[in-house]
Amino acid sequence: MIGHELGGRYEILTRIGGGGMALVYKAQDLLLGRNVAVKILRQEFVHDEEFIRRFRREAQSAAALSHPNVVSIYDVGQEEDIHYIVMEYVEGQNLNEYIKEKAPLQAEEAIHIAMQICDALDHAHQNEIIHRDIKPHNILIGKNGRVKVTDFGIARAVTSSTITQAGSVLGSVHYFSPEHAKGVATGAKSDLYSLGIVLYQMLTARLPFLGESPISVALKHLQDEFEEPRVVNPMIPQSVENIILKSMRKNPQERYQSAKEMMADLDTCLSANRLHEKKIDFIDDAFIDEQKTRVIPAIKPDRVPPKKTAAPSTREVKDEAIEEEFETKEPKKKWVKPTIWVGATLLFLAVMLGVVLYVQKLVYVPEVTVPNLVKLTEEEARKQLTDLGISIEEPVTRVNKEGFAKGIVFEQSKPEGTKVKEGSSISISVSEGVPTFKMPDVTNKSYADARQMLIDLKVPENQITKVEENNDNVAAGIVFAQTPEFDTESDLTKLQVRLTVSKGKSAIPMPNLVGITEDEAKALIQSSGFKLAAESGGVKREPSYFPKGEVFKQWPYEPKEMAEPNSEVMIYVSSGYPPEAIEYTFNLPVAPVEEGKKSSIRIVYSDARGENIEWSAAQTISHVQTFAVDLVLAPNKDGVVNVYRNKEFLDSYPVSYFDAKNGTVQIPQIDVPATTDPTTDGGTTDEWTDGTVDTGNNGNGNGNGNGNGHGNGKDKKDKHNENN
Repeated sequence: MIGHELGGRYEILTRIGGGGMALVYKAQDLLLGRNVAVKILRQEFVHDEEFIRRFRREAQSAAALSHPNVVSIYDVGQEEDIHYIVMEYVEGQNLNEYIKEKAPLQAEEAIHIAMQICDALDHAHQNEIIHRDIKPHNILIGKNGRVKVTDFGIARAVTSSTITQAGSVLGSVHYFSPEHAKGVATGAKSDLYSLGIVLYQMLTARLPFLGESPISVALKHLQDEFEEPRVVNPMIPQSVENIILKSMRKNPQERYQSAKEMMADLDTCLSANRLHEKKIDFIDDAFIDEQKTRVIPAIKPDRVPPKKTAAPSTREVKDEAIEEEFETKEPKKKWVKPTIWVGATLLFLAVMLGVVLYVQKLVYVPEVTVPNLVKLTEEEARKQLTDLGISIEEPVTRVNKEGFAKGIVFEQSKPEGTKVKEGSSISISVSEGVPTFKMPDVTNKSYADARQMLIDLKVPENQITKVEENNDNVAAGIVFAQTPEFDTESDLTKLQVRLTVSKGKSAIPMPNLVGITEDEAKALIQSSGFKLAAESGGVKREPSYFPKGEVFKQWPYEPKEMAEPNSEVMIYVSSGYPPEAIEYTFNLPVAPVEEGKKSSIRIVYSDARGENIEWSAAQTISHVQTFAVDLVLAPNKDGVVNVYRNKEFLDSYPVSYFDAKNGTVQIPQIDVPATTDPTTDGGTTDEWTDGTVDTGNNGNGNGNGNGNGHGNGKDKKDKHNENN
C-alpha cells in the first residue's frame, strides 16, 4: 500500500498501526496538503458483509461526533476491494505506549488524561453512542498533551484478547464490564467501568484482572475482587482511589450514573479538602452472588412403569404370583400415609410459626433519640450513649480544636434528635485542646529546608511568611532571622512565622561607561566595586558610530542598573566608524536676540551616534557667531541640529547623508541687526573673534562669503567691503 494513491487524493506514506480488523496508515491529503490517518479494512474481511457493516458503522458513529477529545472523521470511501476511513492524524503515541514508558503516573497527570477521556465519552453518550471498547490502545496522546479517543463503534477482529459471542465481538477482555462479560446489553456505565480500569492501570502500572485465557479473565470480572489501587501504590490519594472503586463496581447501579458525574468528581478529587477523605463504602447487593457458580441438586425422576412387552415368560408369571401372595398376606392400611402427611405438615407449620415469631422478635428493635453530646466530656458522652444502648465508633477522632478544652466533644456524626435503633453506633470528635508550638531554630538553613521543617511540624503553609533582605555576611537564599525566636512557645492556630532570607550583598548602581575611553571605563569599573568579565579580558572591539577608543556599549548591566558587588562587566570599545560612515562638520551661524546684548544658546543634535545629544555647555553670545557641529552620518541615519535661544526653541536644521556625501548641504542664512559706532561717520564696526562674525548694516551673516562661517583671515575692512 505504501505509495498507493487512494481516491486520487490520499497518498499512503507509511504504516503506523493496526488491529485485528484493520490497518492504519499515515497519508498525505494531496488536495489540502495535510497529513491524515487512513484506516483500511484487512483484505481477509473485504468479502465479509458483517465486517464491512461494522467498519462502516465506525465511520458513521465517529462522524456524528465533533469534540476536541474525539478523533475527527474526514472521509470514507471504497476503491475496488479497499474499504477505507480517512481521519485526523494525531502526532504522538497511544496511551498504552505511554503507560509502558512512564507508569505509574503522577495522580495529577492521570486525572488530567482521565478527565479528557471522560469529556469525550460524555459527548458520545449524549449523542447516544456507546464506545464499548475503551482501552489505552484506543486513546491517543498528541505532542501537545491533548488526548483523543478513537475507534468509536468499531468491533475488533477475533484475537486472543477479545471474546466473541454468536459471531459478534464484544470488546477487549481486560477492560470490559461484568455485564459485557455476561453478554447482556451494555450502556454508558460500561464505558465508565472500562475508564476506571484505564485509570487503575495508569496509577499502578498493572491491570486489575489477569488470567491464563480470555474466559478466565472474564470470569474474574464477574466474580473476583481486584487488589485495591492504594495497596499497589500507596502514593495514590484516597479521593482518587474512591473514584476507581466507584467506577469499577460490578453492579452498574453503584457506578457513576453518567460521564458528566464522573468528570465532576475527577475535577475536584485533588483539591486540598478531598485528598484525605474517607474511603468510599458500598452496600452489599446480590449482583455478585447472582454471578457465582451454584451447585444444583440432581432432579430424580418419578418411578416410570415398565413398557408393555410381549407375553411374560413363565418365570415372570411366577414372580408376579409370589408378589400377589405376599400382598394378600399383608393387608393394606390405607389410613397410614395420609396420617403421616398431615402430621408432618402440622409439625412443619408449627416450626415455621416459631421461627417467624423468633425472627420478628429479633427484627423488632426499639428506637432511641440521639442526645446532644457537644461540649460534654468524652466520659459523659460515653455514659449517655451506653445508657441508651448506642455504641461509639472506634477509633475516636482526636484533633486540636480552638474553643474546646482537651477531652471535650466538639462534633457528633448524628445530630441531636435523630432517631436510631438500639445497638446503633455513632462517631464523635474529641478536642485535643488548643495546639501549642515550640519554635525550632531554622537560621542558617536554606529557605526551602526551613519551610519544609516547619510544615513537618504541622505549621500551616499560609502561616509562613518569607521576607528578603540584603546581607553582606550571609549567602543568598539562607535564613538569617526568624520570628518567633528559637524555643518560643505559641498558640499554633494564631502562629505567624516570619523568615528573613538573605538576598546576598547589597546591590549598587552600575556606572555609565558609554562615551568614555577604554582606560577611563576600566578605572571606573574598578573604583565602583565591579570587575571586567573573564571572557576576552572584558573588552570587545567592534566598528561603531562612536569615536575610535570610546565605549559604545556595556553588558549585561545598563547604566544605573542595580548589581551585586564584584559583578562582571563586558565593555564594547569602538574600533572606529564603519566604512560607510561620513564625518561632517556643520557650520551653524547663530545671532543674539538683539545685537550687542547677550543671549544664551543651546545646541542639541542627533546623528548615527544617538538622539538629542548635547553639543556642549550653553554658550552666551552678543554678536553673530558660527558654531562648528561635528556630525557622523550613516546611509540609514541623517543628522539634525536643533538650536535653542534663551531656553526657547529657535530652529531645526536637517543634514542629509547624501547631501553631505555630495557636498550639497545648505548653510543657513541669518539677518543681523546693524549697530552704529559713534566714533565713525555712519560707518560700521566689525568685531572678530575665533569663529565669530560681526557684520555691517547690509551684512547677511554668512561668514566669509562662502557660507562656511570659519572666516578667511581678512581684516575687518576687507570683510566689510566684501559683505557690501
